[in-house]
Amino acid sequence: MTAPVPVTFAETDAAALLEREGTVAVILGPEGEMDAATGQVNSAAGEALARLARSARWGKLGEGELVELAMPAGLAAERLCAVKLGEGADMAAARKAGAAIAAAAGEGRVTIAAACFARTAELAFGYALRAYDFRDFRSGEAPAAPQVEVMCDDPEAVAEASGPMAALAEGVFFTRDLVNTPANVLTTDDFAARLAAMQEIGLEVEILEEEELAKLGLRLLLSVGQGSDSPSKVVVMRWQGGGEEAPLALVGKGVVFDTGGISLKPGAGMEDMVMDMGGAGTVAGVMRALALRRAKANVVGLVGLVENMPSGSATRPGDVVRSMKGDTVENINTDAEGRLVLADVLWYAQERFKPAAIVDLATLTGAIIVALGHDHAGVFGNDDAFTGRFMKAAEAEGEGAWHMPLTPAYDKLLKSRVADLKNVGGRPGGAVIAARFLNNFVGEGVPWIHLDIAGTAWSKSGTELAPKGATGWGVLALDRLVRDDFEA
Repeated sequence: MTAPVPVTFAETDAAALLEREGTVAVILGPEGEMDAATGQVNSAAGEALARLARSARWGKLGEGELVELAMPAGLAAERLCAVKLGEGADMAAARKAGAAIAAAAGEGRVTIAAACFARTAELAFGYALRAYDFRDFRSGEAPAAPQVEVMCDDPEAVAEASGPMAALAEGVFFTRDLVNTPANVLTTDDFAARLAAMQEIGLEVEILEEEELAKLGLRLLLSVGQGSDSPSKVVVMRWQGGGEEAPLALVGKGVVFDTGGISLKPGAGMEDMVMDMGGAGTVAGVMRALALRRAKANVVGLVGLVENMPSGSATRPGDVVRSMKGDTVENINTDAEGRLVLADVLWYAQERFKPAAIVDLATLTGAIIVALGHDHAGVFGNDDAFTGRFMKAAEAEGEGAWHMPLTPAYDKLLKSRVADLKNVGGRPGGAVIAARFLNNFVGEGVPWIHLDIAGTAWSKSGTELAPKGATGWGVLALDRLVRDDFEA
């Protein structure tokens, strides 16, 4: 697994800043305000920071952004980064600033002078998230991890505050690694093995194989994977950190590769379907973070792992399959497979664990990308209070989410001529129709949220906190939801 860059914290030492090689980053206020250590750096650099603060360029800079000065005179550093942050900067700005430093820093030592900045731990967390570098399939020796030191006024307190964030960073990185790994490596067997290995950090992990799934009646899930040589599985991860209360259930779609099946996708861009297990990846990352920070809550994570391939044994358009719930489903389009996986796992989660609430995640529809682009996930919920709490958690963590409609008016589009339901209902409103399909597999009175993360799980250009590829979207918001609403 890709390990987060280790960050250490030390007392502010102005003299040492002048001698540090590599990258030195300092904080300037919006009007060029400097603490004592930054003032000494400014003096050594021939008032370069003061001149920068008076420039039009600095005035146009947003909070959390930086200017890089290469080979600054009077310093041993190769680059000096001036970060724009005010005393009252919020969490998002602090994380953005740390990420900006990580993106600008080259190889070698990195020293960040934060002095008495109130959100130093958040700044370090932003650095760690943006410094992610997936190298598993690149030849040659990987560069040495940079030495990152944050100078601040109370390093022990900042280090203590950073502890839970280190667990979160590892959860995000675990998700990103899973989503970035190509499907010839991350088979359903390999995925399940990686999850089973989390028993070492205290999770209870159980793997349900095809024979048991058939006995339980998860025929929708099995139908998706029946054209593949990779066996379909359900992996259950349990964290029992609370009392005897019912758990929060997290359910993830884990299609390790999606060709569309017999309803074959176009070839152009199909390589991106390595990320179609992003929902399961996020569930796994959240469970890892909860275990590492010893969360005082009961949470169960369930992921349906399948591969959707065309073959002589693959499901055909028009096939009718009975779900674990008992409803029959006509498969109109085999490329609408994720909802079939989720339907059975949702029902299994309720039958076995009687959860207090459920959140499912899936890279489910292209329609949600048409509606919201890549900055927001679609949020569908059957309980306004529970949905509102998730929206508050997502906003607090800076993970874009937009509340979408879940009205019964769309149900008529899912009526089948030959079965209880069909799995698609046309292109208009496709993301809502998919959510309404899933709604059929949620019991009465169970608070439930469906997150369509097709637009947010993967970024071709990178985000503020993530390089190109997998983003790990959802780990922070769901961990916050657990902290705020489910921890004892």
